Amino acid sequence: MLREIELAVLPEQISDESYIIRQGAKQLNIAPTRIKGLKIHKRSIDARGKQVVYRIRVIFYIDEIPVPDILHFQYANVADAPPVVIIGAGPAGLFAALRCLEKRLRPIVIERGKNVQERRRDLAVLNKSGIVNADSNYCFGEGGAGTYSDGKLYTRSNKRGDVQRVLEVFVAHGATEDILVDARPHIGTNKLPHIIQGIRHTILEHGGEIRFNSKVVDILERRGCVGGIKLASDEEIIAEHVILATGHSARDVFELFHRKRWLVEPKPFALGVRIEHPQQIIDQAQYHCMVRSDHLPPAYYSLVEQVNDRGVFSFCMCPGGVIAPCATDKGEVVVNGWSPSKRNNPYANSGTVVQVNLADIPQATRYPFALMDFQHEVEERAYVVGGGNLVAPAQRMVDFVEGRLSNTLPVNSYKPGTRSAPLSDVLPPFVHDALQKALPLFGKKMKGYFTNEAILVGVESRTSSPVRIPRDKETLQHPQIRGLYPCGEGAGYAGGIVSAAIDGMNCADAIKDFEI
Repeated sequence: MLREIELAVLPEQISDESYIIRQGAKQLNIAPTRIKGLKIHKRSIDARGKQVVYRIRVIFYIDEIPVPDILHFQYANVADAPPVVIIGAGPAGLFAALRCLEKRLRPIVIERGKNVQERRRDLAVLNKSGIVNADSNYCFGEGGAGTYSDGKLYTRSNKRGDVQRVLEVFVAHGATEDILVDARPHIGTNKLPHIIQGIRHTILEHGGEIRFNSKVVDILERRGCVGGIKLASDEEIIAEHVILATGHSARDVFELFHRKRWLVEPKPFALGVRIEHPQQIIDQAQYHCMVRSDHLPPAYYSLVEQVNDRGVFSFCMCPGGVIAPCATDKGEVVVNGWSPSKRNNPYANSGTVVQVNLADIPQATRYPFALMDFQHEVEERAYVVGGGNLVAPAQRMVDFVEGRLSNTLPVNSYKPGTRSAPLSDVLPPFVHDALQKALPLFGKKMKGYFTNEAILVGVESRTSSPVRIPRDKETLQHPQIRGLYPCGEGAGYAGGIVSAAIDGMNCADAIKDFEI
């Protein structure tokens, strides 16, 4: 017999299976000897009270021996199957490819960037010298933006598809089973590249194809139907189905659509800064302690306020993390954040951003790239104010709110370097004003947050795509081009690794013509 119950467990007892069995037996009113095993189904930290506890949902095996779960995926050999071209090897593209294997379709994944091993070298140059490879950076390359920007798997996208399926695929390719249990699952930037390689090997072993350093310059079309793609090398790949999963920073793809007079439209996004605190401040605030217990992970936070009817919120919070340069072209500064699997860096950072609506940009009513151009202009200003070489403009938090230039900046994790500068010279006035008003309010919600020990680094601008490529709700195809499936973050239908992966699977499922 199996029984599932919820228990509250002190941090120092979370790894003590015998203690959990005793507590479970007490709640179930049975002898502990009747429990032959247990499985923690879900696990989360509850820091609302003075005593921090883990809340766990536990399946107890009563009078029967546990049978281990076996993750099994039925991938066919598709070497001779009909082709599906997938543009982009981020989570949307890779999970679309895996689903194609299940559907007995042959995925041909086209990635403008490099594989994870070679990509790492370009990131080293980016961090040390401020030199951007436009096709191999934190946004472009195998695994997409998520590979080297944290690997957080937290999502609210349950209604979009099978979140558990995505997590199980990661586990099958090397992720720890903890991600199946934790309320806020996280892989870590140091481990995700190996997992992405495992997914690549699965695709290749079953007859799929992946091409790196291959940039798509045209999508072939005839009489309203997809005919394939054209690469920068002039090679054409013929296919009746193309999944477009290029990510939120592939501005050249949006421009290609515009040149071909295919529908694209502006989309709201969010813009702001990345804020970094010493991790100890966040731990003290969230865990109500002077020193965090070794049995607790570095603390995270999630904050939101309404300022002048506009949302201001924390985004992509990275405990024990690093601020990273995420520019995709020269002459711009873009920042993001990531954490290693152990989250053991001394800083905590989070994007802190303000809603940018269509009404904020008057040209948006007549020009589909109005918000994209607005985004790019802010990134270029950040580059100029920072002084070049990806040095980022920055202010201490209280100085920012009180309108003072910071005389000094705290030591921080952003490797290209920071320069003290008024962020009012970079951020649009409505964004700057909203942040100034929101940060003290955040400080009232979380003790210690509002401090000059925190640094604001500009700019956090790639929160989501400022352009949407429309698609039919039923077929997921572009309304003008049969066989073309706009997909993932770049098309405006996802926000993060898991939701992008789900959208990739959904787009592959939408390919009906070749089903058997």
